[in-house]
Amino acid sequence: MNITFNELRRIKDRLPDGSIHRIASELDMNVETVWNYFGGFNHSEGKSMGVHLEGGPDGGVVALDDTRILDLATRILEEPRN
Repeated sequence: MNITFNELRRIKDRLPDGSIHRIASELDMNVETVWNYFGGFNHSEGKSMGVHLEGGPDGGVVALDDTRILDLATRILEEPRN
């Protein structure tokens, strides 16, 4: 799947507090891996999730080999909030 870097960051920025930890817990992965997925490349304890960057408009294009994190983030954004 392809998405712009800026759109990926907008999704991350709209997530409610605690969502990064929730995603990591539900997918049984390191929190830093989730941060790396959303563009936080300074998290050395995180693993790569098949994110490939190519320069271009709107922050460039991000090719995602694995969309599990993005899929869960999208579901979280669709949940009703109190």
